[in-house]
Amino acid sequence: MMVLESFFDLIFGWSVNMNPLFGMIFISFILTLIVTLIYKYTTDQKSMKELKDDIKNLQKKMKEHKEDAGKTMEIQKEAMEKNIKYMKHTFVPMILTFLPIIIIFGWIRLVYEPLGKIFFMFGWLGTYIIFSIIFSYGLRKILKVY
Repeated sequence: MMVLESFFDLIFGWSVNMNPLFGMIFISFILTLIVTLIYKYTTDQKSMKELKDDIKNLQKKMKEHKEDAGKTMEIQKEAMEKNIKYMKHTFVPMILTFLPIIIIFGWIRLVYEPLGKIFFMFGWLGTYIIFSIIFSYGLRKILKVY
């Protein structure tokens, strides 16, 4: 862990030393960018977009047929199948990003836990989650990741 700790100190330590909140925003952005790029280039984006559009259309159909329970169930079944296909496409990138994120989180916890609250009432994890959601939304729109 000492080698990784030194590596992450070199890459991110300067930002934490400058300002803990800025450091967490910077770390959140970089990690979210990396994860988003991995998702973009390890999935078939054309299929992902088609599945997403299909799911959206099925949701509209369910609203239109909400009075007819049989038809709604039929549409729900089709939507579930599409969702399962979508999730299968995201499995490889999830596996590829899981271990590195866990390792980086170990370093972040080590550095940030002694600092306490960073952003309003949030510690390092809450702050990371808030900013990564914001960055993920923006990056996925900009990079057209489905």
